Amino acid sequence: MSDIATETLTGAGIGQGIALGRVLRMSAPLPEPADESSARTPDEERARVAEAVATVAADLRARAAAVSGTAADVLEAQSMMAEDSTLADDVSQRISTGKTAERAVFEGFAVFRDMLIDLGGYMGERASDLDDVAQRVIAALAGRPAPGVPDSDEPYVLVAHDLAPADTALLDLTKVLGLVTREGGPTSHTAILAREKAIVAIVGVAGADALADGSEVIVDAGAGTVTVAPDEAQRADAQRRIDERASALAGGLEPGALADGTPIPLLANLGSPDGSQKALEAGAEGVGLFRTEFLFLEQRMAPTVEQQREQYTRLLADFPGKKVVVRVLDAGADKPLEFLNDAHEDNPALGLRGLRSLRANEDILREQLTALADADAVSEADLWVMAPMVATVEETRYFVRLATEYGLKTAGVMVEVPSAALLADRVLREAAFASIGTNDLTQYTLAADRLLGSVAAYQSPWHPAVLRLIGEVGRAGTAADKPVGICGEAAADPLLAVVLVGLGATTLSMSPAAIADVRLSLRQHTLDQAKRLAGIALAADGAVEARDAVRAAIAGEAPTTPERDEAP
Repeated sequence: MSDIATETLTGAGIGQGIALGRVLRMSAPLPEPADESSARTPDEERARVAEAVATVAADLRARAAAVSGTAADVLEAQSMMAEDSTLADDVSQRISTGKTAERAVFEGFAVFRDMLIDLGGYMGERASDLDDVAQRVIAALAGRPAPGVPDSDEPYVLVAHDLAPADTALLDLTKVLGLVTREGGPTSHTAILAREKAIVAIVGVAGADALADGSEVIVDAGAGTVTVAPDEAQRADAQRRIDERASALAGGLEPGALADGTPIPLLANLGSPDGSQKALEAGAEGVGLFRTEFLFLEQRMAPTVEQQREQYTRLLADFPGKKVVVRVLDAGADKPLEFLNDAHEDNPALGLRGLRSLRANEDILREQLTALADADAVSEADLWVMAPMVATVEETRYFVRLATEYGLKTAGVMVEVPSAALLADRVLREAAFASIGTNDLTQYTLAADRLLGSVAAYQSPWHPAVLRLIGEVGRAGTAADKPVGICGEAAADPLLAVVLVGLGATTLSMSPAAIADVRLSLRQHTLDQAKRLAGIALAADGAVEARDAVRAAIAGEAPTTPERDEAP
């Protein structure tokens, strides 16, 4: 047994896996370049920058070509960051004042990084991506390798202040047992790529910087804990759980169902047709959320009907006979598009976003519905369409009427705003189904920006206030005999998935990498048990208490809070 005191660190777990191994730290970032006058001419320094930027951009594109899906998209975006003309002009201007290439790159990228942070939301999350590009350019200028993942002959738990997308995308999964970072939240690129690659990961761990090379840790993503210097009993328990999980996950790709046979279809969240094959290989029974933003982001003009039709047709062809739920363009807030709404908004999360933005630009919505209807006409898939950011019954009526006008037979809405949840019985009189986006529903219920690190503690769908709203939608769906799906990140939490079913969810949609764990968890509970666990969670006073109470109940212990008559 180790003579080092056992310590437990906490953060945001990604997935449900467990890892046991020794720490290997990422190399430290390059030091800040000295602020000194250059001995070279400005033209010489500009030539050095141009060469370094070209080298970095080419490397990032090569890494993108070696992967697919989200990882490829992120790396391509980083290569474009490196070659951004506005950044290049800023760096060139700094060189004109006599600065070295290294210092000009450092200062220029820092200014743009701060601008992204000030924008917040999705753009704020990209600041770390820009930091990584700057580090790579400065390293190329110095003729040295960029900081990156260390080499090791033995498996290890990778610990880093943060992990760049270029490194996350190409991690050797035969060596990396788990990942622990000091920075990052559930929606950072580190978390997104870790989830996509099914890496056992915990991000936002306050004490991660103090973890030393060679120290043994248990990384429990489901619990969001890193146990440092575990004792023999903890080590043996972790290894037992690792072995049991591996055995259970090898059990096949059966449809999602509870222990009593109640079917709970497990669907995939996809961001482009490129992810279809991976979803099918994971056992996805269809698509519960197809995000169409990939067609619109970083475009100066909306894609044509023909361009959209091609992508939708490609998607639907991959799922013959299966349900495919397509969300129309969800732009605004953290995904601004200049051809939709380029006006400054002090609080864009509460502004002209989602369906509101599409109503203000109805021609774009009509073109998207046209393309979807055309693709549906030549498809064997079961196409459903839904609108984002629906807050009122009138908005529901508007979207359903428009979708019906184009011959789309199954039109529903996303429930992301508390008002829609509270009026779910009336919303479902108009809509064919509801799909709950737990990320935004949590954000709006707790009044906490879901991409803002300073209020990340509020961002838990386990909070009883959020669960109560989900229960309202579940009850409305049961009464109207209409489906209620969950397509937010909450569905990927195997323990919470059971509670969501107990609250009335009839389908769960998630990242394909999460399907196996959720399938396993559902098969361990009956519908009655799921409802009982939902009641226990609703009776708690906070998110942590709700989760702990459900865990205790499953373990056969007395719940920490009394049950009340709040289960659906």
